Amino acid sequence: MSCVVEADSVDDLMRCVLQTLLEEDTIQSSSRGDNREVLAARLELRNPRARLSLSESRRKPVSAIAELCWYLSGSDNVDVIAFWVPRYRHEAEENGNVHGAYGPRIFGSGEKAQVCRIVELLRENPGTRRAIMQIFDHRDLAKGVRYKDVPCTSTIQLLIRDNRLVMITNMRSNDAYLGLPHDVFAFTMIQEIIARELDIELGRYIHIAGSLHLYNDRLCDAEQFVKEGWHSSITLPEMPRGSQRPHIRALLKSEEQLRNGADYTDIDLPEHSFWADLVRILAVHCRRKQNRDVHPVIDDIHDNGLRDFARDRYRNLIDYT
Repeated sequence: MSCVVEADSVDDLMRCVLQTLLEEDTIQSSSRGDNREVLAARLELRNPRARLSLSESRRKPVSAIAELCWYLSGSDNVDVIAFWVPRYRHEAEENGNVHGAYGPRIFGSGEKAQVCRIVELLRENPGTRRAIMQIFDHRDLAKGVRYKDVPCTSTIQLLIRDNRLVMITNMRSNDAYLGLPHDVFAFTMIQEIIARELDIELGRYIHIAGSLHLYNDRLCDAEQFVKEGWHSSITLPEMPRGSQRPHIRALLKSEEQLRNGADYTDIDLPEHSFWADLVRILAVHCRRKQNRDVHPVIDDIHDNGLRDFARDRYRNLIDYT
């Protein structure tokens, strides 16, 4: 069975993908469990800013934002991400690092980072087809070594067409229920960051998966997602114009402060509302874990759509004290 989907939001994309996989009869076996699979899936998100799910089951903004922060920091330290997403503890090696972490591969080594060279290439030659970031590489196939985690993403290609930045992500393997929505969120955010660095508009996001699969233990979850029907969508506002580097530094500082126990009222928020709102979502999560009222933080969210999203997501916790 083939899978070619174009959609305007991540939820519409997910619904079509999960419906296709649920109709697949052949069961594949893998080290992580039996699954239903389609090969060479091609997914296209026409509006990359519609990157947040509104579904009851996959509305996971905290883990998506936290993973993005981890990538942007260039870190592979499991402690940084496990505070927000504890399951990463199972992916860490004995030294406490996650071998397959994307951060060092995309953003590591300062000015020599892959992403920096990609921006240089696109500035030098806007028509280039060489702007490719290599994620999965020969290190992940070292003989006699089996890492707990290796990247599911093979390459990310950036192309400028009609003065818009197009991103094409190639996945060797993609978990359609757990992984896909988080991948779309993180990669379209990176796409927009690079577009702002180049001072061009955001183009299409194309996602190609060699193996797109749904594990059997998630069949009920996938069926429930599909039964929810078509969702309205939330489109995040545009990032501020210009380089996002100072905003990203402020974002990472705020995230670290929250992770180290600082209260929302004591952290240094990014100056621009786009990035400050992402921090506020993380702060809601921290207050929720502390059995504290999340209402004041949600009320501070600047963007109307994101504020409504947070109110609905945490509607049973608004008066949580």
